[in-house]
Amino acid sequence: MNDSAGLMLTDNAVNRLNAMIESKRNPHLCLRVYVQGGGCSGFQYGFQLEETPAGDDVEFERAGVKVVVDPLSLQYLSGAEVDFIDDLMGTRFVVNNPNANTTCGCGASFGI
Repeated sequence: MNDSAGLMLTDNAVNRLNAMIESKRNPHLCLRVYVQGGGCSGFQYGFQLEETPAGDDVEFERAGVKVVVDPLSLQYLSGAEVDFIDDLMGTRFVVNNPNANTTCGCGASFGI
């Protein structure tokens, strides 16, 4: 997914989201990607399935999958890529963020 704000979604993330939405049997679900204070590097990423975006959310769509981001988080996520990986650490969504100066080893938190 590519938008003027620069948030992208990989094929792996699209496939996983489609599977999650199908398993919940709710085609109205979307993925919220957000940034909050915390983690070992200062900020951390969060992911949440929800049905109703907030009025000021920025929405992105790719292959029928919707992702929403609040305006505050979007300033940290511009140019980032949301991916889904399955490795020795488990299965999870991750953000590959070119804005991050530091990232923890698991990729869940970052610093700017």
